[in-house]
Amino acid sequence: MTDTPKKEPSVPRPATTVLLLRPSKPGDAGSPLEVFMVVRHHAIDSFSGALVFPGGKLEEADGDARLAARCGGADKISPEELKFRVAGVREAFEECGVLLARKRGQRAVIAAAELKPIEDKWRAKLTKDEASILDLVEAEDLELATDLMTPYAHWITPVFVPKRFDTWFFLAEAPEDQIALHDGSESTDSVWIGAQQAIDEAVAGRRTLVHATTKNLELLAEGKTVVGALSQASERKIVTVQPWVEARDGKKFLHIPEGAGYRNLVREMPPPAAVPQVGR
Repeated sequence: MTDTPKKEPSVPRPATTVLLLRPSKPGDAGSPLEVFMVVRHHAIDSFSGALVFPGGKLEEADGDARLAARCGGADKISPEELKFRVAGVREAFEECGVLLARKRGQRAVIAAAELKPIEDKWRAKLTKDEASILDLVEAEDLELATDLMTPYAHWITPVFVPKRFDTWFFLAEAPEDQIALHDGSESTDSVWIGAQQAIDEAVAGRRTLVHATTKNLELLAEGKTVVGALSQASERKIVTVQPWVEARDGKKFLHIPEGAGYRNLVREMPPPAAVPQVGR
């Protein structure tokens, strides 16, 4: 009898996730933070029905060398990291209509009035892959505000999950007068919500969260305010998290490594039919 060959894990796809933050009371930097989250469409095969942060896979154009001249702080960001930041800006625009960009030569991110004609012209084209982020910034003479994105976490989907992602998470304060709204295709609902509130609603059965989302919400809740969360993220060393499984006493436990800033590093796994995906 011949043993069945062991199937090799799939190669994780590079991806970016953006945690857009705002104070719960407009204009009050000391008020508790809220984070923008979307509900994934039930027809989507990754994280369907789950409450997640906006994000998605990298596109080849996100790493175009010509973008470096149109990215804030590009001289202080490695080309490898820059393409993940660019993807984050693009995904936030495609998925929720927030564009972290400024007119070249200006310091402020574009206001809602400036954004409207850009959104009308470009958002659908980018979503349908009829244009790239480079096309947008060159045509509109924009600089992407990649300097306003703070690296937050790096997660790689476990080897036992068929569809895997190599995901960088970034924090960014949402422009005050831009309106974030789900796209209606990949996501079917959206909400500005406190980090702990999202966790509590999941525990109560009113929300669905995947493991990586829960852990990053826990971390975000410790920051309390937008300023606090950004400050903590800038001081924390990013440690790659690739969960693994260990079995004992007839049960399976999902582990994440120490040193990444998370608490509760071990979680008992649910039955196989409900194995959590790890990504956003």
